[in-house]
Amino acid sequence: MKSILITGASSGIGRATTEVFLDAGWRVGVLARRADRLEEVAEGRAAVVLPADVTDPEAMESAFETFLAKAGRLDVVFNNAGIFGPATTPDAVSVAEFDEVMAVNLRGMFITARLAFAAMRAQTPQGGRIINNGSLSAYVPRPGSICYTTSKHAITGMTRSLSLDGRPYDIACGQIDIGNAESELVAGLKQANPEMHTMDVENAARSVLHMAEMPPEANVQFLTVMATKMPYIGRG
Repeated sequence: MKSILITGASSGIGRATTEVFLDAGWRVGVLARRADRLEEVAEGRAAVVLPADVTDPEAMESAFETFLAKAGRLDVVFNNAGIFGPATTPDAVSVAEFDEVMAVNLRGMFITARLAFAAMRAQTPQGGRIINNGSLSAYVPRPGSICYTTSKHAITGMTRSLSLDGRPYDIACGQIDIGNAESELVAGLKQANPEMHTMDVENAARSVLHMAEMPPEANVQFLTVMATKMPYIGRG
């Protein structure tokens, strides 16, 4: 049975991805801060509940150790946990608010990737796959999104570095860039813009499964999946 650890698994894209992988017969480690929500996700399924804050290195190390002890190896990590932060102009964003977004979206994803890389490098047979959740904001920002957009541009650099550094150890890294999947994060944006075009979050989750199921000699480096009519392509 292949194994995957998913961060931010208690809601939104992470929860939908958890359900898709469980349905596909994978052993899934579900990681998020709230144990009660993880227990709800895992109820009656072959999921390993891993309550931890992605910004806490010690808690994350313990969570990885727990999952490896139960799963035996780590085939894939979906590096998914993230927050949007304040939706406003740069002058209205406090340094503390900016730091909070960086802590989750950048530092937390580095901590996860670091632990995944170490586990995949050490296991036999060596290797695995890290899938980073980028965003269309890794390329084109929304108005009032300086924190989120900055963090997601950085994730693209992290993805490329992981891909390069992982080659000698058969560790692949790819990035999924998702546009307007119907998650809690997008729901808040849609309230402010009822005309926003969205798609079912399961489309994003199935795209992650596609990336994860590639054979070791192949890698989806970057994948964009988005609501068909969202105004990402084109100009005003």
